Amino acid sequence: MFGYKYKIEQTQTYLEQLFDIVPKSFEEYEKDFKTKNACERLFQKIAEAVVDISFLFTRLKKYPFPDEEDDIFDILANKRVISMELAKKLKGAKSMRNIIVHEYGEVDDAKVFDAIKEEFEKDISKFIQFIDNNLNEENKI
Repeated sequence: MFGYKYKIEQTQTYLEQLFDIVPKSFEEYEKDFKTKNACERLFQKIAEAVVDISFLFTRLKKYPFPDEEDDIFDILANKRVISMELAKKLKGAKSMRNIIVHEYGEVDDAKVFDAIKEEFEKDISKFIQFIDNNLNEENKI
């Protein structure tokens, strides 16, 4: 349980840090390379933590491990831990993380900014809540 709890706390800290620094407008984001790079790095760390939490949860619940890392979200959706809609959004976040990290071509600043500003915080918070609730239900007497 330590690994899962630690990862959730870490993810929540990263979310707070991200939303403390993300500018209100794309114009501000685009002009400030330090903030832009910090936002990208926090986005990356959050996406990686979500994958880690998913694997820890899957191992704890003894669910089958996926052949491909992206399939972890489908397993959680199929087991009704998260919705299919949330699984799709988390896959999108992981794909965006891959683009940022591996720079598959130019990183589209507008797409990264939109991903952060749209529903990222809500989606990650919802994911954490679903995982936490599922494990806490199991531990009730």
